[in-house]
Amino acid sequence: MGRKIAISFAASAVEDLEEILAYYKEQAVPHVGQRLVSGIVADIELWASQPEMGRVIPEFELDFLRELIRRPFRIVYRCDSNRIRIVRIWRSERMLVIPKE
Repeated sequence: MGRKIAISFAASAVEDLEEILAYYKEQAVPHVGQRLVSGIVADIELWASQPEMGRVIPEFELDFLRELIRRPFRIVYRCDSNRIRIVRIWRSERMLVIPKE
């Protein structure tokens, strides 16, 4: 196993997590949203020691921009030498748009 690097979340990724929670709360199953978000966060924490685990995103073909699928979500992140920055957490069927930060 490699060294662990820092993980940070872009504002867009935090908003995505909040929207997931809000959606399932509106559907009267908030426990489902909590379970999904908890699983996403747990997966992200595991990646800190394996930052290149995800695939390069086909839409962009940039080596530093990767994604992992945790159905039904795409977790998009930027992989730098000393950190992982979570950019978006979207339903997998949505087209990807990366915000400018």
